[in-house]
Amino acid sequence: MTTTEDATARGRTANAALAILAVAQFLIALDYSIVYIALPSVGADLALTESSLQWVVSGYAVFFAGFLVVGGRVSDRFGPRRLFVAGTLLFGIASLAGGLAPSAPLLLVARAAQGVAAAVLQPAVIALINTSFPAGPARNRALGVWGTVGASGLAAGVIIGGLLTTVSWRWVFLINLPLAAICAFAAPKLLPRNEVVTSDRGGLNVPSAVLCTGAVLSAALALTLTASGSWTDPGVLAAFGAAAVLLAVFVVQERRSERPLVDPVLRRTRSLLVGCGTTALYMASVGNQFFVVTLLVQQLRGYDPLAAGLAFLPMAVAIAVANSVAARIVAAIGVRATLALAFVADAAGLLLLAFQAHGDSYAVHLLPGLLITGFAHGVTYVSMFIAGTADVEDRNQGTGSALMTTSQYMAGALGVAVLVLVLGREPDAGAFAAAFVTTAVAAAAGALLAWFGPVRREGSRS
Repeated sequence: MTTTEDATARGRTANAALAILAVAQFLIALDYSIVYIALPSVGADLALTESSLQWVVSGYAVFFAGFLVVGGRVSDRFGPRRLFVAGTLLFGIASLAGGLAPSAPLLLVARAAQGVAAAVLQPAVIALINTSFPAGPARNRALGVWGTVGASGLAAGVIIGGLLTTVSWRWVFLINLPLAAICAFAAPKLLPRNEVVTSDRGGLNVPSAVLCTGAVLSAALALTLTASGSWTDPGVLAAFGAAAVLLAVFVVQERRSERPLVDPVLRRTRSLLVGCGTTALYMASVGNQFFVVTLLVQQLRGYDPLAAGLAFLPMAVAIAVANSVAARIVAAIGVRATLALAFVADAAGLLLLAFQAHGDSYAVHLLPGLLITGFAHGVTYVSMFIAGTADVEDRNQGTGSALMTTSQYMAGALGVAVLVLVLGREPDAGAFAAAFVTTAVAAAAGALLAWFGPVRREGSRS
């Protein structure tokens, strides 16, 4: 085989691997938002109360956030390809259980299992991308493709959820089965064998893993409980207290351990710390926009599930277009400027939605804001992971990406809790306007962090 033919073969193999990783990321993102529009049907069929119904969404998010750091460390220690296969198999089994669940408790257990599976899968996906493609244009293009399906998955979830709910809410779970099967069975053939495994083979630091998972789970539980109760409820205060104690013990354990769960070098990596901050502010702004818009079109405008899902279609297209050009924008003006400008556009689109919340026309009062935030959303999603993982060594890519994603979904839980307070029990147009302003403030903070947070290095373009 000639050198040219060899290079072509490697390129085809890399593209096939990226395609499988993109499908897995779509699966993760899709499942976060696909149940939104199906919730009324789920509640009616399984006799769920309003306070219990939120756990169909929150059960996934809480366990996803809670197990991410452990999932990332396990990926770094034992190889991301193994974890990728295990994660997709668990995701498929949990989805089947959710689709066939005869009662509410079994459905909620299935959602928690999906969250654990996603926590195993997400760090493995990013680690495989970042270790398969060298830093620079090749990795940026790969992250652009990954971001296209990831960010689009959040928007596509509400569209697909609306379509499937017209048949049965159970299909929002069963639709995952073919995607999970494709990923699990194609991975051994298409994903690279040269996995990066840490040189320390002493096993996982179990005490740190338990403390970290417990702290994040407790904090996520507390934030989720505030959405249906009060910040001063005994259960909320107990969960926050448990999170604080577990976090303190975790910090002490990490400092004493010879095999810390989070490599000390990660705590000193400025780009990763800024990346964690930007992912948090991304989720608190355009990430939680889906929550606000879904309530707006269904509760205030009276859209049925199908119409509510289709309302997000233009936004999904804008996200996909933005993802496809994000890497080129980064190459042209640098990741720092790209991320800051994307957050500025996020804030502008959200403010436009706030000013037009009183209008009744979809085309005039909703569509312009959705298109602006959709495009900015797509650029933000890709560029924040390019920026955050750029200085992370290959051996820590799983943990580094897990820390960013944990920040993202914890901020999502906090953002929803705040938005529930802003909207009140019976939100009117003014309450929705205030909710959009709240998300716009988070986007503006993201722009400031993206611009002033990174440290410029000599000879590099930030």
